[in-house]
Amino acid sequence: MSALRDYHMHTCFCDGKSDMESMVVSAVEKGLECVGIAVHSYTWFDESYCISRENIPRFISLAGEMKEKYAERIRVFCGVEQDIYSEESTEGFDYVIGSVHYLKIADRFLPVDEDAPTQRSIIREVFDGDAMGMVRSYFDTVGEVYERTHCDIVGHFDLVTKFIEKDPAFDTASDGYLRSWKEAADRLLPSKALFEINTGAISRGYRSGPYPSEDIISYLSGQGAGLILSSDAHSPDDIAYGFGTYGHLATAEFDPSAKH
Repeated sequence: MSALRDYHMHTCFCDGKSDMESMVVSAVEKGLECVGIAVHSYTWFDESYCISRENIPRFISLAGEMKEKYAERIRVFCGVEQDIYSEESTEGFDYVIGSVHYLKIADRFLPVDEDAPTQRSIIREVFDGDAMGMVRSYFDTVGEVYERTHCDIVGHFDLVTKFIEKDPAFDTASDGYLRSWKEAADRLLPSKALFEINTGAISRGYRSGPYPSEDIISYLSGQGAGLILSSDAHSPDDIAYGFGTYGHLATAEFDPSAKH
């Protein structure tokens, strides 16, 4: 794609490491045309990583200030990464990234990507050792993300594989895994939501390739899905990480202003 744009990054309003202006300045220095500052939606069942409810208006207001201050240098947009189980409104944001970070089993919310030991514990204790059962539950949930969030962008489609290279808990080449992700993709494709090619796990040392895997990217592209690059940056240095390497996989550009 011709324009350098990155719509998935986080600040210290949630689990990012830097303030909003530092992220915008870095995006300018990296030559981006558009930057989207996103916040993790408030999740009442886990407040450890997300924005607080009372800070949502301040986040939106500050993003507006950044839009005006840097209008002649970069286009700034205000986004929300809406977890599928968040109950907060997305009103006031320029765009929505729909993501699955948890499995809801009975009344429990189980984190998908906290760390490898936690994932293995969930497989062992909740799914009786059936790793593919956990995978099916994850992709069943991902398949509902557009219906639940009305997102513009599907976030890190195969997040369940975050630890697959260093601590493989299941086989991504198995028929069961293939069926699970294809069923989720096929449910999402009619929505016309874009899928992100997310390089965040590469910059943080978890994976050597982006979310989704190149096999999934190939399938989505073959089905006519729009794919955009996202860094999921949590610090200024990681904005647009790997875009030069993976830019050829992108098939679309996204302009939040076109929604309004």
